[in-house]
Amino acid sequence: MAKKPTADNVVTLDQPIKRGDTEIQEITLRKPNAGELRGLHLADLLQLDVTALIKLLPRISTPTLNEYEATTMDPADLLACGTKVAGFLLQKQAKADASLLA
Repeated sequence: MAKKPTADNVVTLDQPIKRGDTEIQEITLRKPNAGELRGLHLADLLQLDVTALIKLLPRISTPTLNEYEATTMDPADLLACGTKVAGFLLQKQAKADASLLA
């Protein structure tokens, strides 16, 4: 059974993406499975590597972005998406340990 996206997975864009006559104002990201990470390096994603994020976002975004749209995103919006992606890659225990340090 597929998990429902939570508000934690939604990125509200500072600069909406124009697609024809519509504007995409928010993107919902879902945790990628191993196959969707094919061809990418986990270390690059954890370091918020722009190229890796541009390749991954079309695979895990709703509405589905294309690579060109990901390339033209505002840097602040790309960083917000990258932060969510990095969080997806951490195990629950690592997230809990990190929250104890904060």
